[in-house]
Amino acid sequence: MGINLSRRHFILTSGVAAATAPLVGGLTAETSRAEAPSRVRVDTHPAFERAGRAYGVPPALLAALSHAQTRWQHHDGRPSSALGYGPMHLVDGAAAAQARARIGKDDFPGVLDTLGDAARASGIGADAIRTDPTANVRAAAALLARRQRQAGRPVGVHTDPATWFGTVAAVSGLATAAGQLDVADSTMATLREGGDVRLADGSLLHLPARRATIVPARQREPLQRRAVRSRRLRQGQQGTESPRGLDVEWIPAPYEQYGPNPGDYGNHDLAFRPRSPEITHIVIHNTEGYWEGVLDLVQDPTYVSWQYSLRSADGHIAQHVLAKDVAWHAGNWYINMHSIGLEHEGFAAQGAPWYSEAMYRSSAKLVRYLAQRHDIPLDRAHIIGHDQVPGTTTATIPGMHWDPGPFWDWEHYFDLLRAPLTRGTNRRPVRRGDIVRILPGFAGNVQPVTGCETAGDSCGGPRDTNFVTLRVSASDDAALVNDLGLHQKGQPATTEVADISARATAGTEYVVADVQGDWTAIYFVGTVGWFRNPRRRPTARVVTRPAGRVRAKRGTVAKVYGRAYPEASAYADPADVQAISPLPYTIAEDQSYAIGDLDPVTDYYKAKTFSLDTPGDHINTVGKDRYVQIYLGHRVGYVRRAEVDVLR
Repeated sequence: MGINLSRRHFILTSGVAAATAPLVGGLTAETSRAEAPSRVRVDTHPAFERAGRAYGVPPALLAALSHAQTRWQHHDGRPSSALGYGPMHLVDGAAAAQARARIGKDDFPGVLDTLGDAARASGIGADAIRTDPTANVRAAAALLARRQRQAGRPVGVHTDPATWFGTVAAVSGLATAAGQLDVADSTMATLREGGDVRLADGSLLHLPARRATIVPARQREPLQRRAVRSRRLRQGQQGTESPRGLDVEWIPAPYEQYGPNPGDYGNHDLAFRPRSPEITHIVIHNTEGYWEGVLDLVQDPTYVSWQYSLRSADGHIAQHVLAKDVAWHAGNWYINMHSIGLEHEGFAAQGAPWYSEAMYRSSAKLVRYLAQRHDIPLDRAHIIGHDQVPGTTTATIPGMHWDPGPFWDWEHYFDLLRAPLTRGTNRRPVRRGDIVRILPGFAGNVQPVTGCETAGDSCGGPRDTNFVTLRVSASDDAALVNDLGLHQKGQPATTEVADISARATAGTEYVVADVQGDWTAIYFVGTVGWFRNPRRRPTARVVTRPAGRVRAKRGTVAKVYGRAYPEASAYADPADVQAISPLPYTIAEDQSYAIGDLDPVTDYYKAKTFSLDTPGDHINTVGKDRYVQIYLGHRVGYVRRAEVDVLR
């Protein structure tokens, strides 16, 4: 039967049984071993077709709205952070209001009670709408039809979906004009361009593109004017560094001196970027906290900072630090010097309820803008997670963060960046010496993860993940590859959610050390890790034009560093010299590692005092020593050019 995803959280059932199988809280891929992976047309699935015909709503519109809200995911009846349920993301506004009153802060911003409205429109009970995906779609169709009629617009399965724009916005579940506009625009874009979700077993859920029609101006323009007016009020005189039309407000992180000493200041550093230091990376974080609390923290001069925060419910963005200045977000000063930090509201161990489609979309729009503005490559060596940031010294490695964690969908995120991770790869069988990119798929890629709430727990059952598990030999029973920098006291690697020892994440690249049947070995943190990579359903693909690889010079062992600092002779003041501390990883001459950045800047930006006028401070020292950024393991690392051969 192939891979069974019946406990996953998609609405559809693909394969032979699609037309008759009852809808459950998941998706079952009925692909046999002899068949090619199935392709399911979503708008003809009974859930959408029957609901559409019952209430006079175009089934393709229902499918496109579901894709824009949840990518057809049901999440087994679990609510999103905005208390949205089911594939149509019907929001329990009454529960949100209760939560808001209980918390005493507006941590459930701008949501409407679309679940209650849908229950009244359809006569379906609220519990069924929450837990039964078929009922969820049917209730949403009833609500759409009622609102369309109330607006005096035509209803019918063959009506032009573009004439439903205002109704889609109204039932988005969001109260803000910007949020409603985003959902409606995304729905129409999905209808116009088509939509896909590829599962880890190779099956494709597909909504075909339709002939584009024009959204009536009288439906879109009032909403757009409200969104622009609201955005201008929030941005104030400072304005924001963001693309036109994105919902971004200015909430500044304070640059304040809070003590008598020159170094008693926070919570970021003034600088002169991108002239010096350059901006080369964007770091994806999650907040491990709620929106209002996070905004309180970033406005505390004694705390740390980051450039942008993104709200889960609707993708709303707040900017705190200008790109020219250095925020304190990565736990590695070299990375801080060269990066922009984005904090996404949520909890890494929970993942999907917080990583909403609205947040993915707005984050991708912002990152595209920033990458173009600062000439940052859209790849996984430069658009990195906080969990890829290396420790600066051996002692700091165990305390480095692991967000956004195993439940962030990197492959989908890069599709939204318009830089799909499949680009530049080949599905041919891998061979020793190839450079491969990890591409396991996300939906249905179930890997062992535990400890999401309590030590050793099962994280609520199988979860979609963004990585492949690495083992010391080609066997599912073999021990996990261990990161000796993370486990410095001899502890074994585990499947705990925060333990990144044995995880090769989507989009990262490695050199193939060996191949045995459906297993591939790669060089990883100074050792070799094996992962399942079947020919029929590969979890890694050959990179067709790799940046190259490095290996230790003959007869030597290359050291690995967590930063690319200058040589001592580069500093004007000997007191400024920063130690070049090797990490506990080494590269032997019989190993090689894929290059992420062939020539990162070798520099150190000194910022120790509050005033820009302090002599000898706020200066950037650039060295002549050269480094290479590599995909070391789960995290990136740096090696000195003098210690390695670069093979291109």
